[in-house]
Amino acid sequence: MAKPLLSGQSLVSRSYGSAKEDNPPCDVPGFKNCKMKLLRHISFVDCPGHEILMTRMLSGATIMDGAFLLIAANESCPQPQTLEHLSAVDILKLQNLIILQNKVDTIQQDQARNQYKAIREFLKGTVAEGAPVVPISAQLNYNIDAVCEYIARIPIPKRDFVSPPRMVVIRSFDVNKPGCGIDDMKGGVVGGSIIKGVLKVNQMVELRPGILDKTADGKTICRPIYSRIVSLFAEQNKLQFAVPGGLIGVGTSMDPSLSRSDMLVGQVLGDVGTLPEVYIELKIRKIKLLRRLVGVEEKESEKHVANLVKGEVLMLNILSMATGAQVIKVRNNSAKLQLTAPVCTGIGEKVVLSRRVGGHWRLIGWGEIEDGVALDVPPTPADILFTV
Repeated sequence: MAKPLLSGQSLVSRSYGSAKEDNPPCDVPGFKNCKMKLLRHISFVDCPGHEILMTRMLSGATIMDGAFLLIAANESCPQPQTLEHLSAVDILKLQNLIILQNKVDTIQQDQARNQYKAIREFLKGTVAEGAPVVPISAQLNYNIDAVCEYIARIPIPKRDFVSPPRMVVIRSFDVNKPGCGIDDMKGGVVGGSIIKGVLKVNQMVELRPGILDKTADGKTICRPIYSRIVSLFAEQNKLQFAVPGGLIGVGTSMDPSLSRSDMLVGQVLGDVGTLPEVYIELKIRKIKLLRRLVGVEEKESEKHVANLVKGEVLMLNILSMATGAQVIKVRNNSAKLQLTAPVCTGIGEKVVLSRRVGGHWRLIGWGEIEDGVALDVPPTPADILFTV
């Protein structure tokens, strides 16, 4: 991704696509005869800024090792959406933040200094208090080398390569073009991040919750999708195995109609028989509500975050799954929730809560899964039939 090169007492960093050779010629003036050195590969997840898409942002943030918080230099700080995003970062405990003070080319130097002070004041008492604030101009490519250098300094989390693999799905596709012949048809593709273990080409995998079904007596069951990995990609690079960290594309043998248009977002992929239960009802403990709503401006009477109420409908974010839920019981800082869509998750997983306010889902707090009611999952057949 980037290469620092000694230039006096400073480092010069550059970013390239992942297909770039490991030691390309240096393109920094004065160092034409030098070679760049590969530091690391980085995957980026773009989180939409608008409050209407807040659940998308929360889903993407669950797989991140670090984050940019983008602040426009020609606006006052904090803006309502910046408040909401920083609250989400606090909930998800993202430790490695880089604050980008963009558009510094549009203001005077004293204005930039004053806004820098406002940003530092805004970050006090939050997880981002000690984060670097980098003045940049994305349009003019100003200070982007400094951003690359800070990215390269982000500590690499300890990865688990030994446990059974588990991957959080944040995208899914049908890559076949209209009119594609049967002989040329490719299986469904899922994209996401491996949180532990290693995936390999030709490995048998399972996706949960999979496909929902009804028994003869009307009982809901989930039927996991069993498939085989036929390809692994990181950007344009074809892999034989994939490890935790970064975004991975997994080509499978499943029917592509199952994966089209992000239909598998929120699913969990892993070794057959190793995935957690699929829950349709959850008990949440250690619920913490925000003191006040953050985000777009509200009437003063609407800013206070009221306690959960039996019968109300919430939006939950669990890993990359976003689902509605009805509160069926509330007691102290715990609650029982009936989900509108089942979720594959484990005890102790964090749950982010949003409430419908002014026509939009607004972040109000978070909790932790204590228990739940699991759906019936048919036993795995001894000879798994792949979806083709």
